[in-house]
Amino acid sequence: MGIQTLEQFISEQQTQFPQAKGELTRLLQGISLAAKIVHREVNKAGLADILGKQGNTNAQGEEQQKLDVFADHYFMDALERVGECCYLASEEHEDGIDLTKRNKYAVGKYMVYFDPLDGSSNIDANVSVGTIFSIYKRVSSGEDIEKIDFAQIGRKQVAAGYVIYGSSTMLVYTTGKGVNGFTLDPSIGEFCLSHPGLRIPENGKTYSVNESNYNQFSLAIKQYLQFCKEIDKETNRPYSSRYIGSLVADLHRNMIQGGLFLYPDTYQYPNGKLRLMYECNPLAFIAEQAGGKATTGEMPILDIEPVELHQRTPLIIGSKNMVEKVEQFIAEYSSVEPSFV
Repeated sequence: MGIQTLEQFISEQQTQFPQAKGELTRLLQGISLAAKIVHREVNKAGLADILGKQGNTNAQGEEQQKLDVFADHYFMDALERVGECCYLASEEHEDGIDLTKRNKYAVGKYMVYFDPLDGSSNIDANVSVGTIFSIYKRVSSGEDIEKIDFAQIGRKQVAAGYVIYGSSTMLVYTTGKGVNGFTLDPSIGEFCLSHPGLRIPENGKTYSVNESNYNQFSLAIKQYLQFCKEIDKETNRPYSSRYIGSLVADLHRNMIQGGLFLYPDTYQYPNGKLRLMYECNPLAFIAEQAGGKATTGEMPILDIEPVELHQRTPLIIGSKNMVEKVEQFIAEYSSVEPSFV
């Protein structure tokens, strides 16, 4: 079987829909181009002056890394130049960019939310980092973007994906018809299909959580973590703890091997810490399309109604049976007041 590039795969998929005009195809190609540029810089980070802190903070009050700013610039530029977007929003900006107010490039019908370099605080230590993106189709038809365009739940996404810059660089995406993964071949400069029809195993042997927050977790989460550590041969426990601290890397491992990632609500972050629009929604869409599950513990991530750009939410995501087990613990202890210390 010959090599199939991302561009070839996307074009082939487009032929299945006679009404398609190629806008989404061009948009995904723009994301692919930006990802290749970021890959190049990430892989020479120790040689170029792009390591360390930028000296500024982003919209979340977090210190920006130099690579944050670099990645944000190239994704913004690529997405605007492709001419298929009407709105762009990034973790690095307080407000989104309404392209209907600009005249330099053609204005399209897609709204894109993205985290240009998730886990960038780990870049100096050579830990895998990633890009996350979420694509919606504008629903209003007037001259200006309207409130209903921003109020779409995660199930309304037309595409979502992530890029992981690790020992190899992979682009994983879905358009609602399964999940496919493409590995960058540096020798030809193309993403090539390497993981067709990705499926998350229903069970896993690992859990991923920042256990330094243990004393801030609810009683339900504390009890679940104890469950993970108990010895029980029938359920292959204890599970192994595998926390990288880079969301894309932690999720990608679970996509391949099965497992669970948790970032629940805490005393410090009672509404959760991770961002709904450009972290949780796209990853939840991918997980569900791959047979996994993503929830706050009480409701599906994809059913949350967005009210602001940088909205936060708890996230429990990964193998279906493992996520449902956490939900059982939360339901069981729902009548008990959370035991924050």
